[in-house]
Amino acid sequence: MPRIVLLVSITLLASCSRSPSDLQVLQQKVWKNPKDAEAYMRLGNAYARSERYREAAEAYRNALVINPELEEINHALGAVAFNQKNYAESLKYFQKHLEHSPKDSLTLYDVGNAYMQLKQFEKAATSYSEAIDNSESFTAAHYNLAICYLNTGQRADAQAIYEWLLKKNNYLAVSLQKHFKKNK
Repeated sequence: MPRIVLLVSITLLASCSRSPSDLQVLQQKVWKNPKDAEAYMRLGNAYARSERYREAAEAYRNALVINPELEEINHALGAVAFNQKNYAESLKYFQKHLEHSPKDSLTLYDVGNAYMQLKQFEKAATSYSEAIDNSESFTAAHYNLAICYLNTGQRADAQAIYEWLLKKNNYLAVSLQKHFKKNK
């Protein structure tokens, strides 16, 4: 399986600490106010940061039951499923998130990553291309698109991305160069 750059991210997770005491505080907030969707969301984020994905998914689902309008929960559930290597399930959640935010570059990228893991390179390439259309300088999406091109025999297109990456992100360009050698 080719190495891909994964940016499955939940920007919501960035604000949570990994400290067990913080997790306990968040659990207590949920127990004290079981109808607070945001508290469940924060708890899910803390669990995800601690790589306790089963508990994170449960907290996110509880938040979704309380407030079905929390669109970011579908992306969070997709990221949790992806991190558990359940790529088909992650796709469902990412695609549901796209229903509300169809031009979300990060989610389009995550859809591409799920397809890439499922070895559906044409679909992955389409998703990466859409992510790039919405965010031209998304170097990781370009890189993964080039990997798709190499896996589908579109070497010239991958070469064009390599040359672009040389100017934008030498680290990714060097990594991509290794894929060219493997796919001769």
